[in-house]
Amino acid sequence: MMIRKGLQPTLLKKSGDQERIILHLDLDAFFAQVEEVADPRIQGKPIFVVGHSLTSGVVLTANYEARRWGVKTGMSLHDAKKLCPFAELVPADCAKYADTSDQIFVHLGTYSPLVEIFSIDEAFIDITDTYFPWGSPEGLALDLKRWVWENFHLTLSVGIAPNKLLAKLASDWQKPNGLFRIRPGEVDGLFKDLAIEELCGIGARMKSHLNQMGIFTAQDLGRFSEALLQERFGIMGSVLKRMGQGMDHSPVLCQDHTEEAKSMGHSYTLTRPTGDREEAFRYLLWLSEKAARRLRRRSYEGRVIHTVLRFSSFETVAKQHDLGFFTDHGGTIFEYAKKVTAQIDRPRQSLRLLGVSVSRLRPSGKEGWLFEEGPRQRRLLEALDAINDKYGEFSVRPAFLTFPEDRKIASRALQLFGSGRH
Repeated sequence: MMIRKGLQPTLLKKSGDQERIILHLDLDAFFAQVEEVADPRIQGKPIFVVGHSLTSGVVLTANYEARRWGVKTGMSLHDAKKLCPFAELVPADCAKYADTSDQIFVHLGTYSPLVEIFSIDEAFIDITDTYFPWGSPEGLALDLKRWVWENFHLTLSVGIAPNKLLAKLASDWQKPNGLFRIRPGEVDGLFKDLAIEELCGIGARMKSHLNQMGIFTAQDLGRFSEALLQERFGIMGSVLKRMGQGMDHSPVLCQDHTEEAKSMGHSYTLTRPTGDREEAFRYLLWLSEKAARRLRRRSYEGRVIHTVLRFSSFETVAKQHDLGFFTDHGGTIFEYAKKVTAQIDRPRQSLRLLGVSVSRLRPSGKEGWLFEEGPRQRRLLEALDAINDKYGEFSVRPAFLTFPEDRKIASRALQLFGSGRH
């Protein structure tokens, strides 16, 4: 899907405001919405977006029609079918979701230079000094929602608050297609009965620990002894205390800010953990190509490859490799990231997150190729970038990023064209 071009609003700045204004946007049931737009036949029906096996695995995303039957993201497909046996099953198309996400997130820069990508369907925007052309933060949020609907026919929920913690909480308040604002004076009332697991960063394990200490609501957490929290959780205890008070001083970090850039890369949290090595390598290649595209867009190249893996136990392992030369080629980044990853063996654990980044950056140069293939490879990369810029991210992509079912279809098509039976 391509965006329609239009006039870009001029951003104004007003100084002197002390209170930050942060937006958190969350594309509602994102994968499912994209599939419904792509296939009008399934619009309005309960659908599950699943892996490329339609008989096993988990539900990656369920649309709201399916959620009314009790189906949840991450539920086994077996259990989901029991709850909603008449749902349509749609194989996931990661490249399509990434393309849509990238186009929307690029547009966010017209509202503020401070945009932080939180996941494939979530982002934070600091609009403290830039909302004035829209009259109010709510006016800006409504304009953003209108733009996404007009260009993609997707809905999103937006939270407005003085910090990222509260903005993310606010975006969940009136889903789907919601718009909710939390002001500083409203925190005490909202936190009184708010379950602690509703706060971003408090998962099932942390919830269990806090419940054992008699902490069940956000207000309980904010009023609990900081010393006891530190005794149990170390420095994290102070962070938890502030979270319970609705405080979060973390800035919105612009992901593409490259002034004095030290590294560039991407990470991805899997919708469902995987123990399949080939699937993990496919995500690794996708991240490597995204990192390489980002390097080339900003005219950088780097020589140190970093790989991060997080497992189902929440153990995180980070490794790096110095290439000894500079590159902005996704295949090269992937080759070495794959070697590093293959050395990390956790046979009984599934992967939850993968990350690939490149450091030791320098401005890229196109001279000084040692081999004849160098300039040709550069021209090929430039041609591929031009195609993907025009027709959408990963319109042309490595064959390994195509799932087996797609490769069979492509192979059959080639046979038909080769034989003249078409």
